[in-house]
Amino acid sequence: MPASPRILLVSPDLMVTSRVAALAREAGGSVETLRSPDQSPSSATYDLVLLDLQAVPGDAAVIVSQTHAIISRFDRESSDAPVRLVAFGPHVAKQRLDDAKAAGADAVVSRGELLGSFPAIIRRWCPPA
Repeated sequence: MPASPRILLVSPDLMVTSRVAALAREAGGSVETLRSPDQSPSSATYDLVLLDLQAVPGDAAVIVSQTHAIISRFDRESSDAPVRLVAFGPHVAKQRLDDAKAAGADAVVSRGELLGSFPAIIRRWCPPA
């Protein structure tokens, strides 16, 4: 796990953003939140991008594509590791999760898995420091 993972969260849901921010702090990391993939992040370096498929409206494939456009603008000079995109949503939204995976998300997880297994997700998808 990186010493201080930098996470970009794409979600307008205040409950999710506060939970993820708290979990990131517990993991020694930080979170920047975008309310939609149409916004631009203030930083240019992240270790992981989390995309909330439940709260961000629209077609999952389009949302993943828009989020990949954000990722492609990141400056990764400090690391050769690619920034990973993990999409999450309710486990009952299987088709939406499958669509996100097919559109290029590195992984899809249920919201419960994200919130319940946050340290494991950080270890799995953030490059080591």
